[in-house]
Amino acid sequence: MAVEYGASALGLVSHMPSGPGVIPEDRIAEIAATVPPAIGSFLLTSKQDAHEIIAQHHRCRTNCIQVCDRLISGSYRDLKDALPGVSIVQVIHVADDASVEEALSVAPEVDALLLDSGNQSLAVKELGGTGRTHNWSLSRVIREQAGVPVFLAGGLYAGNAKQAIVEVEPFGLDICSGVRTEGKLDRAKLGAFFEAVKSAA
Repeated sequence: MAVEYGASALGLVSHMPSGPGVIPEDRIAEIAATVPPAIGSFLLTSKQDAHEIIAQHHRCRTNCIQVCDRLISGSYRDLKDALPGVSIVQVIHVADDASVEEALSVAPEVDALLLDSGNQSLAVKELGGTGRTHNWSLSRVIREQAGVPVFLAGGLYAGNAKQAIVEVEPFGLDICSGVRTEGKLDRAKLGAFFEAVKSAA
């Protein structure tokens, strides 16, 4: 359905501490194997160990990995060496100026950044799917200085997609809760969202 409406990438959400859309790993592998070649398939992982991420990718076989938390063991180089041809996208949860510093320090190590509205400091971490926007002026600064493609996420829906594109000028928009009803993709919301994106273009 998402591809039919114009999505250029699909986010396949593995285990997360919170948020919607989690898919079992065997289903992620099944979906990734059927995604058309021109469409990105993103494994969203909450794992923080590079070698665990590598093992998870071997099970799921997507063409991109979206690291939704900070790496605390291993390195991006470990990921790239073990998974040639797989793009590595690091999520930055934008909250303040420290988020800008984090993004700019990570950017040279990855293929792209994804700027979201989670909170890694909570007892139950929020690593995406919050339905909240963040300070887009900070995202704009990151986008201008990062030197790699930047995706924008967090609280996006048909009503603010055009504004997000104008204010941040991201490489792409990442959307989750804004096109769901009762946890499932909603055709009407998808259609309205892509119409808003086209109107901004």
